[in-house]
Amino acid sequence: MTERPASLLLPVAAVVAAMVSIQSGAAFAKTLFPIVGPAGMTALRVGFAALILLALRRPWRRSLSARELGAIALYGAALGLMNLLFYLSLRTVPLGIAVAIEFTGPLAVALWGSRRPADLAWIGLAVLGLVGLLPLHETAAIDPLGAALALAAGGCWALYIVFGQAAGRAGGPSAVALGMSVAALLVAPVGIWQAGADLLVPATLAAGLAVAVLSSALPYSLEMFALTRMPRPAFGVLMSLEPAIAALAAMPLLGEVPSPVQWGAILCVSAASIGMTVSARRRS
Repeated sequence: MTERPASLLLPVAAVVAAMVSIQSGAAFAKTLFPIVGPAGMTALRVGFAALILLALRRPWRRSLSARELGAIALYGAALGLMNLLFYLSLRTVPLGIAVAIEFTGPLAVALWGSRRPADLAWIGLAVLGLVGLLPLHETAAIDPLGAALALAAGGCWALYIVFGQAAGRAGGPSAVALGMSVAALLVAPVGIWQAGADLLVPATLAAGLAVAVLSSALPYSLEMFALTRMPRPAFGVLMSLEPAIAALAAMPLLGEVPSPVQWGAILCVSAASIGMTVSARRRS
């Protein structure tokens, strides 16, 4: 059976909207690091997102088996660690570059699931773009610890994609709410330890709520919708738009402007995303 082009239209739109939302939220969150630190910001973001999703989805209305709860717990743990490690990397690494390093996770998922030569060609173009996004050609070096944290976040991102599909099948619309709750329980102690009472300042709470909506509640719901409706390799390479969107979001909020070489790399990554999406539409 040949997959119709229209069948991927909504999932692709959902993934793009999720990336715009999450990277705008990340850029705004980085401006708040001097107040509560990256771990405190992670706790606010994930905690508020969990409360919002619990109120909207009310997952307690549906009973789940132990196996289904296990799948959701793995998804939530990957989600929480991905957020925490990524925010920790942003202390010393520019947003667009951190996302480029983190993208090794979904790229690995795409490589693992691809067998067609055309798919491998598009992935090769994405790799070329990612290499251009890294400042290997510049005199300024990336902080090794920040880069390692972004790479670890990428590993969690890969697990998020894999576990997210299983969690979506197990919990349906409730999976995101339950997974976010697990993530909140995981990262909240670290955030409280770092920021303490500063997390309770009204202005900080309001900012945390805004970040939660932009960076967690809305995008993860959109991604869960897409994960269960499109092939895993297509989802992984479509996410290669993330460095481009992150770089654009960082320009007005953080003043982090990509170099001309990095802009050329962004075009390569975007072309790879479009090519992989078109290829997925024709896949049987």
